[in-house]
Amino acid sequence: MEEITRVVEVKDVIIGGNNPLALIAGPCVMENEGHALDCAFELKEICLKAGVGLIFKTSYDKANRSSIGSFRGPGFREGLSILQRIKEETGLPVLSDVHKEEEVRQAAEVLDVLQIPAFLCRQTDLLNEAALTNKPINVKKGQFLAPWDMKNVVDKIEAKGNHRILLTERGVSFGYNNLVADFRSLVWMRRLGYPVVFDVTHSLQLPGGLGNVSGGNREFILQFARAAAAVGCDALFMEVHPDPDSAPCDGPNMLPMKRLPEILVEAMAIDKITKRL
Repeated sequence: MEEITRVVEVKDVIIGGNNPLALIAGPCVMENEGHALDCAFELKEICLKAGVGLIFKTSYDKANRSSIGSFRGPGFREGLSILQRIKEETGLPVLSDVHKEEEVRQAAEVLDVLQIPAFLCRQTDLLNEAALTNKPINVKKGQFLAPWDMKNVVDKIEAKGNHRILLTERGVSFGYNNLVADFRSLVWMRRLGYPVVFDVTHSLQLPGGLGNVSGGNREFILQFARAAAAVGCDALFMEVHPDPDSAPCDGPNMLPMKRLPEILVEAMAIDKITKRL
């Protein structure tokens, strides 16, 4: 396990260095207030029992869906209001995607972590605006980028004085409607000096694989979580849902909530060996 010089603190969740594995998790898209709150409370209970630091993730707007008819969520204003309530009632830090420069400042008033979607990871103005908030920024590596290309992303954020950066691997395009996970990416990106995150569920996505929606291979989630922990990552990213088959998006690659405890037990056990904790 290679040492890094920086850690990223998000409330009481410490990511990086030689700290234990953290978790970023929640449903792919915010369906409604009640559903989001229920998921957040259940995830909090699971992670407390497992001794895992949790950042709650859900998207208020899925702006990059395959089809014009895809469910996008409640939108910017209502979504931020729901995330504010989740913060207040659960005490959890929250993360969501930002897609446009003009929404960054207001989103940063609520979000504890700003996430830059993979398709937007090279958008200089968006990165600059996010960096200027001085909030932690989780950048998803584009499916079209080599891991060492993320140095340019890091340079853009650092140029604005922000060193609170997380770099997330989420698979690389391999032909049509398919992704592969190259676990060397975690090692290469960690050499850039920042914590690395492995997006387990999106690495198992089949983008547009069902025609107008994405498919996925969620049956391999446990194996991918094990592998990432063994290579040495700082946090796992997993989209979870009480009933993925009824989810409005990304159901085929989301983890059923009831399976999360067993996966955390195995991943944390491997993490302890990898980091010699």
